[in-house]
Amino acid sequence: MTLTEADAPEIEEESATESVRPRSSRPPKPPKPPRQPKVPKPPRRPPTAPIVRGPLTPMQAFARSASAMLAAMLFMFFLNLVVLSHVQHLASQQQLSNTFRAELAAGTAPVSEGDFDDVLLADGAPVALLEIPSIGVREVIVEGTSSAELAMGPGHRRDTVLPGQAGVSVIMGRNAAFGGPFSAIQRLAPGESFTVRTGQGEHVFEVIGLRYAGDPQPPSPRAGEGRLLLQTARGGPYVPTGIAYVDARQVSDVQPAGARQTTRVTLPPEQKALATDTTTVWALVFALQFLIVIEIAAVWAFRRIGAQKTWIVFVPVVILSGVVVSDQLIRLLPNLL
Repeated sequence: MTLTEADAPEIEEESATESVRPRSSRPPKPPKPPRQPKVPKPPRRPPTAPIVRGPLTPMQAFARSASAMLAAMLFMFFLNLVVLSHVQHLASQQQLSNTFRAELAAGTAPVSEGDFDDVLLADGAPVALLEIPSIGVREVIVEGTSSAELAMGPGHRRDTVLPGQAGVSVIMGRNAAFGGPFSAIQRLAPGESFTVRTGQGEHVFEVIGLRYAGDPQPPSPRAGEGRLLLQTARGGPYVPTGIAYVDARQVSDVQPAGARQTTRVTLPPEQKALATDTTTVWALVFALQFLIVIEIAAVWAFRRIGAQKTWIVFVPVVILSGVVVSDQLIRLLPNLL
């Protein structure tokens, strides 16, 4: 069949009508999300010029050096008190043990305030061996109770008899520093026993009880009875708040007391409980002078040879001076610390 020109408009109308109709087979397109506004970039900061510091003035160099040395001295003080003091105590006990064993073997261990030749015992001389197994104590007791003697080990107070002799013998020991040999004596219970060996043999003691300041004291010993009193600082480590006393009575044979030259009246103040030793303040003054000389030399070297060489040369010297100064400062602390 042939289409005529008259039919052409009808065909065009039908095609136009079909193109207008919606196509149900195609899903509608989702709307496009709105565009986020662009955040403007912060303006670039112009590069800053490097800070050029000028050379230190003499006062600035001195202040810097003084601050460094003060910090080093404080560090050495705490290091010496908390760490090095324990090492020093172990070394002292080893030397004292060797000396006292040799004296016991030779029969020359002291039994009074004088030695075998009736010469007054020097401070720090070994006089007894204390063993308390229940708290792990095995310490050589030295003569004297000042801060210097108690750094070596427990000390025997000069105005009292030696352990094992008739009367009351007083032994002091540190609570925390220098090994803290008496840090656990407050755990001793009544009835526990321990021994003390002197030049007169081995003596056995039995704990009576623990007491503090203000508590009732046990009755005085009878004639011919031996008594031992252990003393240490009460309170937290390195913070003494008082004195703790452990009383013990002798249950073995009591020996006669040796001659004593020191009495309660003539006992030096630094030998008493919780006392400080000011007899060596002159040594602290010289140590501080030595530290000041090092500081001045360090300032001069810093300006002449530079910081690196100054640190290399002066750090060992500063550490040495810090140990000396801190050791003298520790002697000013209470002796039972």
